[in-house]
Amino acid sequence: MHMPEPDADVIARRGEIIAALSRILPADNLIVDESELRAYDCDGITAYRQLPLIVALPETVDQVAAILRYCGEAGVKVVPRGAGTSLSGGALPLADGITLAMGKFNRILEIDFDNRCVVAQPGVTNLGITQAVQERGFYYAPDPSSQIACSIGGNVAENAGGVHCLKYGLTTNNILGVEMVLMDGEVIRLGGKHLDPGGYDLMGVVTGSEGLLGVITEITVRILRSPETARALLIGFASAEAAGDCVAAVIAAGIIPAGMEMMDKPAVAAAEAFVHAGYPLDVEALLLVELDGPEVEVEDLIGRVRAIAEGTGAVSVRVSADEAERQSFWAGRKAAFPAVGRLSPDYYCMDGTIPRRQLPTVLNRMRDMSEKYGLRLANVFHAGDGNLHPLILYDANAPGELERTEEFGADILRLCVEVGGVLTGEHGVGVEKRDLMPEMFGDEDIKQQQRLKCAFDPAQLLNPGKVYPTLHRCAELGRMHVHQGQVRFPDLPRF
Repeated sequence: MHMPEPDADVIARRGEIIAALSRILPADNLIVDESELRAYDCDGITAYRQLPLIVALPETVDQVAAILRYCGEAGVKVVPRGAGTSLSGGALPLADGITLAMGKFNRILEIDFDNRCVVAQPGVTNLGITQAVQERGFYYAPDPSSQIACSIGGNVAENAGGVHCLKYGLTTNNILGVEMVLMDGEVIRLGGKHLDPGGYDLMGVVTGSEGLLGVITEITVRILRSPETARALLIGFASAEAAGDCVAAVIAAGIIPAGMEMMDKPAVAAAEAFVHAGYPLDVEALLLVELDGPEVEVEDLIGRVRAIAEGTGAVSVRVSADEAERQSFWAGRKAAFPAVGRLSPDYYCMDGTIPRRQLPTVLNRMRDMSEKYGLRLANVFHAGDGNLHPLILYDANAPGELERTEEFGADILRLCVEVGGVLTGEHGVGVEKRDLMPEMFGDEDIKQQQRLKCAFDPAQLLNPGKVYPTLHRCAELGRMHVHQGQVRFPDLPRF
């Protein structure tokens, strides 16, 4: 993974930049000492590290606008950062750029039960939104495994999903509006508390834009009524292929579970040792299926899913008896990523999405790759929507293992595209998948995406070096720009 050479002129102006930011922020809101900057030198993908030039921690929208306006005028790059849980290097700092850390934007501004929405600042944790409304019987549906720590602003930037996205959708399906600041300091609002605003779907453009278009300062999210009943099934299989067949059969039967997760034997063993959820250790694959809704419907679906599982070779089926046991089932799955840390000094968490019918083929091919590269693999993934999270186990201190791990991961992602899938499901492209973008998109496709970035950020100062393997100058791509929340095409003739 290579990043662009840092701008020596900007680095030489570090003192001048610090002085300018000191006129915008209180002294305590600027981090400039090397020892303190190290806390920000990476995000959740720890294989890549870089000290930022400066870290700024604004507390108000006016401060964000002033920082971006100054950086735009001074030609200083900006890397927006939420909680730093990104697993694609999306918040990897730049040596010649400011890291704009949004952790102080951590308040829920409004809870509107009548309109079933919550207005929150971007630093509020994903789980914090549910905790704020659960006493009234509501919750926020997208629930990444990192929900206790990840921020809602980061969820919007990466279009995060979670274990319940099969039925309830990703972040893009659960947000109604955002406030964001453009690189020139202009504050715009997209959407609101209403569904389906008119005009271009700029909300869809911003969601999943990975910090390349603007800095989000406020989000309005949908909240849902908690289901009357929720039950979970733990289904064990003698092979991962049989578990994949069960996933396909359940969906083909017209059943849409609230969540449908799969773990292979190494992941099951690690999670059980970590959480003691009662997982069976004598199975090659474990399927966790949650069904929710009215009690009579859930009882019927449990019977149907059990029959499908037994028909596809299940060797064990266990149904949660109460809410505590259901939560215990999920605790193991939610802790699977940290639990795998018990198996290896380091692991590399991948993210790709495939058609469900390709699960058996892809699992077999990944097993062959594991032998080819001499690296172990643990699989934890959202089986219902085909979002894979293979965990490649390696030792960063062993010469050559990180490089082999990167090659192994790239081959997994190429395989996803080969079978009709995509490079990412919810982690984003960042730096991790940036150089693989041509596997999925042609040169003109990538240029067209960059034209949209140029409309928001013509100087390309926001999170450069991420997503696109080649950065074309905006002047080469043709002009459009964003003003007051609308995309403008100034070169088009007017009638």
